[in-house]
Amino acid sequence: MNKKIVNQKDTADELWQNFKNAFSLSQDQLDKFKKYYKLLVQNNELFNITTITELDPTIKYHFSDSLIISQFLDFTKINSIADVGTGGGFPGIPLKIMFPHLKVTLIEVIGKKISFLKEVIEELNLKDIEVNDLDWRTFLRKADFKIDLFCARASLQPEELLRIFKPSSINQDCLLVYWASKEYVIGAKEKEFFFKEETYTIGNKNRRLIFFRKAR
Repeated sequence: MNKKIVNQKDTADELWQNFKNAFSLSQDQLDKFKKYYKLLVQNNELFNITTITELDPTIKYHFSDSLIISQFLDFTKINSIADVGTGGGFPGIPLKIMFPHLKVTLIEVIGKKISFLKEVIEELNLKDIEVNDLDWRTFLRKADFKIDLFCARASLQPEELLRIFKPSSINQDCLLVYWASKEYVIGAKEKEFFFKEETYTIGNKNRRLIFFRKAR
């Protein structure tokens, strides 16, 4: 038997097991992540979803980076989330897999990515999750349902996201979390809504979660 193939399989198994242990996932949840990864690789060339397709960096910089917020928030007290500019479904789909009780809205305007997201939702048999194709400002005007937590990872800038806190917004009392690089500097307009920040390390990257909410 080819020794190189055996070593590659062992390495993949170890990567998945470490990921499972890090976030205390069930076997069913891990199987969903494996299927998600398979769909990502199969469809990436057609849908242009991500530049990251190798297993190790995908687990680190997509899956783990999406779930890291669970170390700083009690998701048993959160019922609904919206992922702004979700792209390939990060962090919305990983959070849905980890916390099945969540009602999830994936906000995405690019047609090919919308098709991919719908395929993932169907193949993983996920319930109470939908794709919304409205752009951010239109979503803010037309949304008629309340959401507890808005997430933004590698999508819109905070200044634009903070429109959620306008008096006309049905979700002005939500919590907004922005995935930021270590170089990110909070602007003057953002300080009014700044709540807290948490730092973390994924792979060789130092990152921050910036929490915003309306002053109370």
